[in-house]
Amino acid sequence: MTAPAPTTPLALHHETVRSEWIDYNGHMNVAYYLLAFDHATDAVLDRFGIGKAYVAAENRSVFVVDAHLTYAREVTEGMPLRFESLLLGADAKRLHLFHEMRHAEEGWLAATAEFMLLHVDLATRKTGPYPPAVAVALAEQAAAHVRLPRPPQAGRAVARLDGSRADG
Repeated sequence: MTAPAPTTPLALHHETVRSEWIDYNGHMNVAYYLLAFDHATDAVLDRFGIGKAYVAAENRSVFVVDAHLTYAREVTEGMPLRFESLLLGADAKRLHLFHEMRHAEEGWLAATAEFMLLHVDLATRKTGPYPPAVAVALAEQAAAHVRLPRPPQAGRAVARLDGSRADG
């Protein structure tokens, strides 16, 4: 694998809000936000050579083990979306990924997603290290992104009704 040059941020995915994604409130249902962010994640994994083709060729994959979504503004049928992705960190077998979903034309923030992913050997169903070239490419990209301001939504937890954090 030839490592892609680090870019800041990664702008790899665009999507349009589909009619079947609209709920009885007239906006995109929560489940489809996660699906759209999953598509953006697939684009990031493909960029680093660890997407669907990698799974078929190597019998290894990347699993999401933690996810957090935030919502800033509703989106409705037909709206064009663009996704910007940051690698907040990467080590031998983990990837900390953050996405922003924005209106593709007007630029406003609709939602964010933060994921922790693990590299997994599908034969053993256990974590293992990325191939060396992938590990280098992920580390270089994460190093490029660490110089950017950290998104305010990154690392957030759901607050309790009394205002305290659920993780604190």
